[in-house]
Parts: sequence; structure tokens; C-alpha cells
Amino acid sequence: MALRKLNPTSPGLRGRLAPTFEEITKEEPERALLMPLKKKAGRNNQGKITVRHRGGGAKRKLRLIDFKRDKIGVPGKVAAIEYDPNRSARVALIYYQDGEKRYMLAPLGLQVGELVVAGVGVDIKPGNAMPVKAIPTGTLVHNVELQRGRGGADSTGRWGSGSGYGQRG
Repeated sequence: MALRKLNPTSPGLRGRLAPTFEEITKEEPERALLMPLKKKAGRNNQGKITVRHRGGGAKRKLRLIDFKRDKIGVPGKVAAIEYDPNRSARVALIYYQDGEKRYMLAPLGLQVGELVVAGVGVDIKPGNAMPVKAIPTGTLVHNVELQRGRGGADSTGRWGSGSGYGQRG
């Protein structure tokens, strides 16, 4: 992900870097993989404001991310790299050969049209998933599953849910 330096037109912008969107290949998200994202705005379970000065902002939808990568041996083609307003990472839309579509976190170097596979004997390249014991020392990794069967944790520390998709938080 490339970064651009903003002009220091105010003290808050001095030294600030912002991401560019040149790797984005699709503007609209896949509708079947979206869920509504309810805003909390600093409220507790009774609806009372417990944290002040929260709220507002743009309306966002939650992309269902496959943190488990449990389609063992089924190759999938990267159809698009998309923007996700809920995280700093880009997401990749994967079309699997059995007809299913899923989102995954897009590692650096993943391009549209590449094949990704999850399993034990797969090649060491960006996007492929394998057990930690099958990864050679010194290989760059992302989205590590800390407890067996729970799926990788996203940047907020939330785990993937049991259905193979990310959960609401």
C-alpha cells in the first residue's frame, strides 16, 4: 500500500501520511458478503451514553471476512482488491472453483488474477494459507491463528466467528 505525504496546511497535518487508492480494482462491494454495522456511539446495553463525544461519521457496512481459511485444497482466484472502511488493510474478493465467494485480508503483493490455496503442501507465496509448522523460517506471515480452530485475529484483537467469517464488534 503506497502512502502520500500531505501538505502542512495546518499544524495537525504536518508530517501526516495518508494511503493512496491505486491498488483498488473494484468500487462497489459484493452485496452477498455485506452486513449492517450498527453504531454504538458510546452507549451501553441500556442505551445510555457512557462515553461522551462519540458518534457521527459516515454510514458503513461490515464486510464478512474469512479469517479461518478453511477451504482446504480448493483454489480460489483473486477477483478484486477492495477498500474496507472498517480496517486499515485492503480486502481481496476470492472466487473459489466450487462457486463460493469470500473476502480475505489482502497481503502485500497479492494481485488480481492470482490463485490462492489453503492447505499443507501449498507454495510459499502471498495469499496462501498453511499450518505454522509448514512455513519455513524467515517467511513473512500475516493473519496468524493464535489458537487452533479459532481463525486469525484482526487488528482489533477480535476473533473470527465459528461460521468462518469475521464477527461484529
